[in-house]
Amino acid sequence: MTDVNAQLLPGQLAELVTLFERGRVAVLTGAGMSTDSGIPDYRGAGTPPRTPMNIAQFTDDPHYRQRFWAGARIGENRMSVVEPNAGHRALARLEAAGHIDGVITQNVDGLHARGGARNVVELHGGGGIMRCIQCGERWTRTEVLGWFDTLNPGYAERNADAEIAPDGDALVSEVESVRVPLCPGCGGTLRPDVVYFGETVPLPVFAAAADIVERSSALLVAGSSLAVNTGMRLVHKTERQGNPLAVINRGPTAVDSRPSLAVRIDAGTSETLTALADALGA
Repeated sequence: MTDVNAQLLPGQLAELVTLFERGRVAVLTGAGMSTDSGIPDYRGAGTPPRTPMNIAQFTDDPHYRQRFWAGARIGENRMSVVEPNAGHRALARLEAAGHIDGVITQNVDGLHARGGARNVVELHGGGGIMRCIQCGERWTRTEVLGWFDTLNPGYAERNADAEIAPDGDALVSEVESVRVPLCPGCGGTLRPDVVYFGETVPLPVFAAAADIVERSSALLVAGSSLAVNTGMRLVHKTERQGNPLAVINRGPTAVDSRPSLAVRIDAGTSETLTALADALGA
């Protein structure tokens, strides 16, 4: 196994390239993929402890819904200028060259598709769509946040400097007076079409991810500490197939001591994946 270093070393790149010589590689990405695009990480080195909202809080507590919509509205101003980074584009190059079948991601930011990836399995859904819990109708995030502005005139301007959280929303304090947008059809509760903590990944979505892993000869984890169970299920599937793991991540991960770990690189995903795509001629 490769020693963990602060930056990519030539020998590590060679080991990654050798992994791809076995055949197509499945790729699983996490929040560390998007840090170079300006989206904070949940668990990366130096990040403060955070408690993500879970589904019970969202559905049962009106105050949490106020906080969510307030944060979503302020965060949208920052997220609207976020762009895919070199790591996203490198994975798209690897897919176009046939080295990977697509990207499995734990992120909800949509940056893989915007970066050129054609086959993206979003394990936790996409933050760009909102749906009604009662009737199931869907709208874009932009549409619903427009309704928020109508209900809360001047709110976005007053809170424009709020800190952005790892999920792209903002950490706002002015929430007590927030009026929450509701479904215009039935008056039901609106929520993002994502998998919250406390929910499970839909079976068809996980099946699509598992299919990519099944067709591959190795699993490359990029920008994830693998603290979420769904990612570990894909690790276990890889191991049951007798295939090796490779990890690119700053900081420790849940698989650092597993015998299946063939390549371990403690470096950024953007520079490492770009170097890999270049080395493979993608």
